[in-house]
Amino acid sequence: MKAANEMFTKPAPAVKPGDLAVVVGAGVSGVAAAKLLHKLGARVRLLDRSLDRIPADFAEWAESAGVEIVCGEHPPSQFRDAKLVVPSPGVAAAVISKFLPDGNPPEIMAETELAWRQLSGEPVLGVTGTSGKTTTTSLCAAMLKEQGLTVFTGGNIGTPLSEYLLSGEKADVLVLETSSFQLQCCSTFHPRVAVVLNISPNHLDYHKDMEEYIEAKFRLFRCQTEEDLAVLAPDLEETAARFGLRARKVWIRPEGRFPDCPLFGQHNQFNAEAAWQACRPFGVTLENAARAVAAFKPLPNRLESVARVHGVLYVNDSKCTTVAALEVALEAMDHPVHLLCGGKFKGGDLDGMKDLLRRQAKSVSLYGASREIFEAAWQGVVPLCWHERMEDAVLALQDKVGEGDVVLLAPATSSFDQYRNYVERGNDFKRIVGSLA
Repeated sequence: MKAANEMFTKPAPAVKPGDLAVVVGAGVSGVAAAKLLHKLGARVRLLDRSLDRIPADFAEWAESAGVEIVCGEHPPSQFRDAKLVVPSPGVAAAVISKFLPDGNPPEIMAETELAWRQLSGEPVLGVTGTSGKTTTTSLCAAMLKEQGLTVFTGGNIGTPLSEYLLSGEKADVLVLETSSFQLQCCSTFHPRVAVVLNISPNHLDYHKDMEEYIEAKFRLFRCQTEEDLAVLAPDLEETAARFGLRARKVWIRPEGRFPDCPLFGQHNQFNAEAAWQACRPFGVTLENAARAVAAFKPLPNRLESVARVHGVLYVNDSKCTTVAALEVALEAMDHPVHLLCGGKFKGGDLDGMKDLLRRQAKSVSLYGASREIFEAAWQGVVPLCWHERMEDAVLALQDKVGEGDVVLLAPATSSFDQYRNYVERGNDFKRIVGSLA
């Protein structure tokens, strides 16, 4: 594989000095995008529906920098004369398009694409998938660091790529977790190595259908050439052929290379193998990859062992927001499971889970929203009950659990019925478990 500088063609700049750029949403990526656009000389306007969502330190910086902040509805007048619109990852391009004025509309661009266009040739390793992408992204970073390389880890994992550019630091490799939301608004983004771990129904409350979701994921490979590497799950072979990938392809097949992996479940052997294949082009040896895996600490909210109380293990998999992720979580358990599910359902085949539930679950405790969806699919399969809040469900379980059991929070839903995000949901579970000791 050629050196990164030989392969890099500088993409066209996103904006020119003096251009109006509109950022929609004051989350971490919106704030970072606004700061980067200001540094590039653009006139920046940031829109958000609520003043409460504007971070105080950002508001102070924006006032001194001359960045305009507008809260409330987003009429077309706010986008007039804009050359560029950078939406929050959770705001669909189709929704933004409704607000744009007719005739010569601005380009809608993800923050990832905006920052990518300002890079100076640093190679990118991009990871996506319905589940496992954060763990795999973190494993890639750990392997590269074990090899002695300087790494920036960011994207959907928490730190926007724009922050890397604003920091002024230089890394040997940029490891980016990418979501379908981000990729859908990328046009020139070109990772040297691209990984797709899996694709199953997800975000169907955002994407118009499954085909749009798959197309967004496969945009990760869109700009790759024969000099690049695509790392994929074997069951995506037909999909890869349909999209006509040009990169050299490697199929993820675990071969027992990482026996000391401290993470729950066979799926993490798959994730470790994917990370190893992705890191090999950067010179990472198997020995250093294995050392990185053995030293890897489980990530919060991802099959995280919280505590053992009276012989019962409590496991926090709040990041389990899909039915496919629930299947993985249940398969990872080797003791009888009391399952906690509930929240805003995003789609998926609950009926197809029945055999696995019978095999792995002693009971299911539902809480919060989507009760009627779960009950329609699982009533009569295993003992099933519903509570308004997660805390009520956990407390009610105390009369059912016994030594050697596992209480598994694997909601198979988003958290937005009762929590701001999956992290807050996971923290609440840990608080509840802490009160049992």
